[in-house]
Amino acid sequence: MSQTVKTLRDSAGMRWTALLLLALAMFCSYIFMDILSPIKDLMQSERGWDSLAFGTMQGSETFLNVFVFFLIIAGIILDKMGVRFTAVLSGAVMLVGGLIKYYAVSDVFIGTGLEAWFTNNLNYIPGFDELGISPFYLGMPASAKFAAVGFMIFGCGVEMAGITVSRGIVKWFKGRETALAMGSEMALARLGVATCMIFSPFFAKLGGEISVSRSVAFGVVLLCIALIMCIVYFFMDRKLDSQTGEAEEKDDPFKISDLGQILSSQGFWLVALLCVLYYSAIFPFQKYAVNMLQCNLTLTPGEGFWAGSSVTIIQYAIMLLVAVCSFLSNFSKGVTKKYGLMVIAIVSLIVYCYMGYRRGSAETVFAVFPLLAVAITPILGSYVDHKGKAATMLMVGSLLLILCHLTFAFVLPMFKGSAVGGIIVAYITILVLGASFSLVPAALWPSVPKLVDEKIIGSAYALIFWIQNIGLWLFPLLIGKVLDNTNVGVQDPTQLDYTYALVMLAGLGVAAFFIGVYLKAVDKKKGFGLEEPNIKN
Repeated sequence: MSQTVKTLRDSAGMRWTALLLLALAMFCSYIFMDILSPIKDLMQSERGWDSLAFGTMQGSETFLNVFVFFLIIAGIILDKMGVRFTAVLSGAVMLVGGLIKYYAVSDVFIGTGLEAWFTNNLNYIPGFDELGISPFYLGMPASAKFAAVGFMIFGCGVEMAGITVSRGIVKWFKGRETALAMGSEMALARLGVATCMIFSPFFAKLGGEISVSRSVAFGVVLLCIALIMCIVYFFMDRKLDSQTGEAEEKDDPFKISDLGQILSSQGFWLVALLCVLYYSAIFPFQKYAVNMLQCNLTLTPGEGFWAGSSVTIIQYAIMLLVAVCSFLSNFSKGVTKKYGLMVIAIVSLIVYCYMGYRRGSAETVFAVFPLLAVAITPILGSYVDHKGKAATMLMVGSLLLILCHLTFAFVLPMFKGSAVGGIIVAYITILVLGASFSLVPAALWPSVPKLVDEKIIGSAYALIFWIQNIGLWLFPLLIGKVLDNTNVGVQDPTQLDYTYALVMLAGLGVAAFFIGVYLKAVDKKKGFGLEEPNIKN
C-alpha cells in the first residue's frame, strides 16, 4: 500500500507561513500605494499640487494597466511562468517605480533639466487627450508628472502582485480554508493603510522641518522588504513543487483561446463589475479621506506630550495590539482566553481613539479603517468556507458602503462644531466602512475559481483587476475634478466641501447592491455554487 507523501501545504504552519510572506509583501506595497494620501495638504503647500494635480497623479497608478493592457499581459505571464517568477518580477517592478516617484518629489529634482523637460513636455498626448484619458495635462506641476510616471510603473508591479497573491493562495489552500486565507491576507495588507496614515505625516514633519520626500523614502525602504519577501516565497514555492511533482508550466498549457471561457461567463462579468464598484468606492476615497476629515472635524492640534514624536510610536504599538488581539481571539479555544483577548482589543481600541482625539490628527483618526476588518475577517472567511452565502455577503457589504458614504456626506458635517461628537461619528463610520470592505476578499475573490478553469485562473484574476483598475484610475481623477468644480475660489485645503464627491461614491454602492441581487439570482439559476461552502464535508 502506497503511503501518501506529506507536502508543505499539508502542514498548517507552512502554508500559513507562505501566506504571511505574500501578505507582508502586500502590506508594504499598500503603504507605498497611499504614501501621499495623508499629506495632500503638504503636497499643495510644498509642491504646488492642487486637487486636480493630486488626483491625476494618484489615478496614474492604474494607467498602464488599463490603457496599455499590462494587467492582461501580467495574467498571461502568471499562467505561463507561474507564481514564484511573477512574484519576484512584481516586487522588482514596484521598487523601480517607487524609486522614480521618490526622486520626483525630492528636493534634488527641483531646478534640474529633467524638471524643465517635464514642465515643457507631456502637456498634450495625441489620442489620449482627445479621449479625455491623458495622465497629464497642461499646467500640471513637473514633479507631479514625473511622480505619475513612477506611480504608473509601481502600479504595474502592485497589480501584478495582487493577482499573483490570489493565485498563490489558491495554490496553497486549495480544498482548505481559502476564504479565510484570502481574507486574512487582505486584512494584514490593509494594516498597511493604517501604517501609512500614521507614519507618512510622521516622517514628513520629523524634526520640525517639512520634507515630503522623507515619507516616500520610508515607502521605498518597505518596497525593498517586499521584494525580499517575494524572493523568500520563491524558494518556498519551489520546494512545494518539488514535493508534489507539479510544474509551474502545466502539461495542459495556457492558450490565448482559453480566454474565451472567461469572456463567455456571465457570472464572471457580474463578479468583475462588483469588484470594480467596491474598490472604486474605497481606494480612491482613501486618497482623500484624511483631507475630508480635516474639512469636517473640529481638530485641535495636541500640545506637550501629545505633540511629541514618541506618541506616534506609542499609538502605532497600541493599534498593532488591537489588530493582533482581535485577530487571535477568533482562533482561541478556551472561553477565558478568547474573551480576554477581545477585552484587551476593545480597551486598546478605546485608548487608541482617545489618543487620536487628543493629538487632533485626522490621519490617525482614519487609521482605524482596517481594525474592525482585521477582527471580523476570520469570522467572515470561516463562514464562507463552511457555510457559503458569498453572494449574500456581497449585498450586505454594498449596503454598508452606501450607509458610510452618506454618513460622511450629510451626518458628519452636522457635528462640525462639536469636537467630541464629530470624532465619535467619524470613528464609528470608518470602522464600519473597513468592515464592509472585509467582505470583498472573504466572499468575492474565492468565488473566481468556481467560475473558470484552474489553468486560466491567473488570467481571470488579471481581467478582473484590469476592470477594477479602470475605476481606480477614473475615480481619483473624478473626485479631484468634483472638488475643484464645487469649491471654486476656496484656497484653504481644509475648507473643502466633499458632499458631492461622497454622494458619487455612495452611488457606486447602490449599483453594487443591485448587481449583487442579480448575481445571486443568476447563481441560483446556473448553479455556480457561489452560495455553497468552499470546504465540502
